[in-house]
Amino acid sequence: MPQHDVLIIGAGLAGQRAALAAAQAGGSVAILSKVHPVRSHSVAAAGGINAAISIADDWRSHAYDTVKGSDFLGDQDAIEIMCSEAPAEVMHLEHIGVTFHRNDSGEMDLRAFGGASMKRTAYVADITGQAILHVLYEQLMKHHEQVDRYEEWFVTSLLQDDAGNCCGVVARDVRSGRMEVFNAKNTILANGGAGQVYNPTTNALIVTGDGIAQAYRIGAPLMDMEMVQYHPTTLVENGLLITEGARGEGAVLLNADGERFMEKYAPNKMELASRDVVSRAEQTEILEGRGVGPSGEGIYLDITKVPRKRTLEALREIVNIGKDFAGVDITREPIMIRPGQHYIMGGVKTDINGATSIPGLYAAGEVACVSVHGGNRLGANSLLDTLIFGRRSGEHAAARAAGMGMPSASDAQLRADMEMIDGIVARPRDGGPTPPRRVSEIKRELGDVMNQHVAVYRDQAGLEQALEVVKRLQEEASSAYIDDRGTVFNQDVLGAIELGYMLDCAQAIVVASLERKESRGAQFRTDFPERNDEDWLKHIDISLNGDGPGVTYSPVTITQWQPEERKY
Repeated sequence: MPQHDVLIIGAGLAGQRAALAAAQAGGSVAILSKVHPVRSHSVAAAGGINAAISIADDWRSHAYDTVKGSDFLGDQDAIEIMCSEAPAEVMHLEHIGVTFHRNDSGEMDLRAFGGASMKRTAYVADITGQAILHVLYEQLMKHHEQVDRYEEWFVTSLLQDDAGNCCGVVARDVRSGRMEVFNAKNTILANGGAGQVYNPTTNALIVTGDGIAQAYRIGAPLMDMEMVQYHPTTLVENGLLITEGARGEGAVLLNADGERFMEKYAPNKMELASRDVVSRAEQTEILEGRGVGPSGEGIYLDITKVPRKRTLEALREIVNIGKDFAGVDITREPIMIRPGQHYIMGGVKTDINGATSIPGLYAAGEVACVSVHGGNRLGANSLLDTLIFGRRSGEHAAARAAGMGMPSASDAQLRADMEMIDGIVARPRDGGPTPPRRVSEIKRELGDVMNQHVAVYRDQAGLEQALEVVKRLQEEASSAYIDDRGTVFNQDVLGAIELGYMLDCAQAIVVASLERKESRGAQFRTDFPERNDEDWLKHIDISLNGDGPGVTYSPVTITQWQPEERKY
């Protein structure tokens, strides 16, 4: 049985940063990932990372922009930590080998991003996540004596001892099907968000809410789950992301009349208003009949306004995406986009060190809710979140481990998970009055109903309908069949388990969306169109209560910025 001081689940930016921090703090560390680390979803982050590096900038300005972007739902103590520690973290990345773009003077170049009061986004063309991820992986290789890597292992359950402390995980070796217990003094969840709950999404197929659901199932509260970000620019054809960096470089949005319509919605910031504002503006244009394309469901993103040389230098990946997936040369003609699901602002509730309410369990990155993003995340704050709170959780977990012995749990959960997987494999493909469905069919219906009713605009009737569908799909998922009955690289059985995670996340999202009877950030209720600070300036916490979600509230931490009307 592997035993470690700190066990990290997920090898994206949050996980790798946590592993490095824990190792440097002297802990015995393991990092476990269901895919190879450099295939983690962090590799898809394009536009950049925010930090008040410029001499003309100040971290307090970054913090205020973040608080305002959150629609005042973000916890200001956590935001202050993230923004004040950002410059040192970005310079650390530069020193260990991240090749940030430099300007003609040789200084680190900064680009404009939405909701920011000045240029403060450091970047590597439009592959910033990939560049940082590969450098951190190189550092992990350098610390190979302190960090064990378990690549292509899939976590099925978190473990608890008799006192309720988290003491590791049960996991399945994807390559062989072997099940094993990993014992740990502290476990850090860093396994990302839940984008695959929606269809379409900018998220990779692996982003299925595993950590959020696993923590929820052992009693950890989830927070801000109603806050689901729709990115303003995703391809109409398939939901692929077109980076905000394009608008940062000067691209504009046009409707079917050729109108630069953001003048109506955000006259000061235009296309660089916060993401929720831009997405609502686009969706309004589409709903009112000014969309483009054969079905009128798109908006034009005109990148020809950016000099071609600059586009080929700073936006080279979306040049390829445009050609490969939309048949468009973005340097010569506009490309059709629409709002698409992108990011979960909510997640497992943590403190500023990543600790959850379950002793021994931490969370960092998109799986966690600190809450630095509140009702709406600013572009280029996500990479910063992963790194700052990945590092802090790694350091805190290593320090906690130094003063305790190795806990242990019985093998009951291991046996239960093995029986669960045997049960999935043995499910019949037919029989009964209602024939069982494929996992993929259920997943598709889930994604479609979430995108229809729990998207940019929401209302009571649609949310109630979505909740009914989610509950029905939970029942159908219990008998959903798979084709692969083997053990080697059986992605079918993992997909069936992931479906359960996604349905748990979907239920939490819909219940929280129904509960919040106001419009704030990404939550826009057409039946409650105004922000209501008197009744709803608070977090909604979702905890497992019996077989379903229970709702409680917690206060928003306000330090220096009182809520005000949000204008861009």
